[in-house]
Order: sequence, then structure tokens, then C-alpha cells
Amino acid sequence: MQIVRTVMWVLLAVVLALFAMYNGKRVEVQIGDIVLIDTKVAALVIGAFLLGLVPMWLLHRTVRWRLNRRIASLEGSVGAAATNGAVAAPQPAATPSPLTPQP
Repeated sequence: MQIVRTVMWVLLAVVLALFAMYNGKRVEVQIGDIVLIDTKVAALVIGAFLLGLVPMWLLHRTVRWRLNRRIASLEGSVGAAATNGAVAAPQPAATPSPLTPQP
């Protein structure tokens, strides 16, 4: 599985490099009335993509971390309750044996 992940990262890097190479045109971006930035199209597109991706990725990782902590806490409390005897194992129902006399 690690090789698949590595191949995907290499392919992503190659695609980004080709994108940056073929979109090397310089553009001027004016932010407000004061800031004028001279940048390449590739840097602008990749920056905008990351500006949208990074906050959502951080939110995903935070929620996943919180849920994993909650699951670990619940599993720990169930394990502790089982060792303390709070959760009793179900007893099989008593069935009459054919060898015992019935009244």
C-alpha cells in the first residue's frame, strides 16, 4: 500500500511541475487600491487551490483526531467495567436434564 501512495505523490509532483512549466505567463494581481503583485499564473492557481484545501484538510484531521479520542475513551471505559465485574457475562438458561425425575 505504501508503494501506491508513493507513486501517487510522484505523479502529483510531475503534474504540478508540468502545469507550472506550461503556465509560466506573468500576470499582475491588484488587491485593493494599494497592493499590486506580479506573479505567474501557476503560482496563483496553486496558491488559490491550497487556500481552499488546507483549512478543510485541517478541519478533517481535527474531527478525526477528536473522534478517535472519543472511541478510545469509550473502549477504555467498557474494558474497565468488564474487569471490575460491572458487566456480568450472560448465564445460560437452566434446562431440565432428562435424567432427573420430574415431580
